[in-house]
This record gives sequence, C-alpha cells and structure tokens, in this order.
Amino acid sequence: MRSSSSSGVFAVPKDQSFYSSVSQIAQSFNGEELYKSIEEKAATLLYLIVKNHSFVDGNKRIGAACFLYFLRQNNLLYKKDQSPVISNDTLAAITLFVATSKKEEMDTVKKMVISILNRGIA
Repeated sequence: MRSSSSSGVFAVPKDQSFYSSVSQIAQSFNGEELYKSIEEKAATLLYLIVKNHSFVDGNKRIGAACFLYFLRQNNLLYKKDQSPVISNDTLAAITLFVATSKKEEMDTVKKMVISILNRGIA
C-alpha cells in the first residue's frame, strides 16, 4: 500500500497481532467455521486490525484497505451492476466508528458493518 503521505512509521508492525487478526477469521471449531459468512469475516477483519493497533501508524487506513481487499478477493466488493457495495464515505465512517467503539461493543459494531454490506448487496 503506497501513500503520498508515507513516513518512517506508517505500517511499521508493533508485534505479531496483525497476523493474528488475519488468521482469526479462518478459525474453526469442531469442523465448523467460527465466522460463517464472508460479511462476518470482513467485519471481524476490519474490527480486529483497527482495534488491535498492530502498527505504529496507519491502523485505520490499513484496516480499511485490508477490508476492501478481502471483499474484492471474495467477489463482494461490487454489486451486480458493478457499482461499489460500499462508498468511500461509508468506509471512512465505519472505520472511525470501529476505532472509537468500546471493546464491549464489538458484536454490535460488527453487526452494523454486516448490515451495511448486506444492504449494499441487495
């Protein structure tokens, strides 16, 4: 991910938590995936990358970029008419909403993101 405002601290990992966030969405128990839908996996990925503060700088931008990348890789970034499933403004708003939410609100925040994605698909 290149940025016109790159710096010596942007995307510098603090620890291994980024890899933990990414691998979390593929977890299963007793043969059942913990996150069943692509939307739930995408919402969890966004939430964990933003909230885990895995990088010195750029957690929200990296989280949003990974969220979009994941949606694209799973054919969920665009509607049938090829318009984006989520606007740039909506992406910025939900990313800030995730960042400012309390940890105990995680399930509610993820449900809201899933709802926005499902609304965009219909």
